[in-house]
Amino acid sequence: MTAEQQERSQPSIRIVVADDHDLVRAGLVAILGVEADMEVVAEASDGAQAAIAAGEQRADVVLMDMSMPGTDGLEGLTRIRADHPHCVVIMLTTFNMVESIEQALRAGAAGYLLKTASPEEMLRAIRAAHRGERVFSRAVQDRLVESFLGQTRPLPEPPAELRLLTERELDVFIELARGRSNSEIAGVLFLSEATVKTYVTRLLAKLGLRDRVQAVIFALQHGLVPEEDAG
Repeated sequence: MTAEQQERSQPSIRIVVADDHDLVRAGLVAILGVEADMEVVAEASDGAQAAIAAGEQRADVVLMDMSMPGTDGLEGLTRIRADHPHCVVIMLTTFNMVESIEQALRAGAAGYLLKTASPEEMLRAIRAAHRGERVFSRAVQDRLVESFLGQTRPLPEPPAELRLLTERELDVFIELARGRSNSEIAGVLFLSEATVKTYVTRLLAKLGLRDRVQAVIFALQHGLVPEEDAG
């Protein structure tokens, strides 16, 4: 059975679509509605409605427009993460602004996609976020890296926490910081994907980092990977 067939054999991913534009919302619903492993359980036109729907419908994923009148997407994200931590939120926006991206990440967003993303990219992101991965449009990832590389403040000394990592955990951490997925890290380091996942969980706990995004930021801030390799 292929990975795609396995995904489709799993229970449906319950999704709330939140956007104040009826046509955009209808388009997203239409794209998701033909996927066998996805179910749109509610629609919302602002962040407050999205937060309520996420709880009432036991949603797995919320696609949340960043800018909406009334309760905006950022506030909706904050409410969902506080009240329904099992539900992951992917922010959608037409603006690729570092400040907005960082705000969303700090508030607990599982990802940040531009509305210009293709349907295929959107579907991959939903499935990945549902698996617990962080997802970004390539343009968003590039903007984040450019922002960090453009900062001129001197890099601090590597933190003492790095001494807590084993040699293999450090290898995995460096590859993670380069933007590689678990499967890519497994290929580079000749490990199984399950072993890489275990290493990632362990090193994040040792460094006190919440997720892979914080790990990349940590690595950039402390100069742990060459700037041209940061991903």
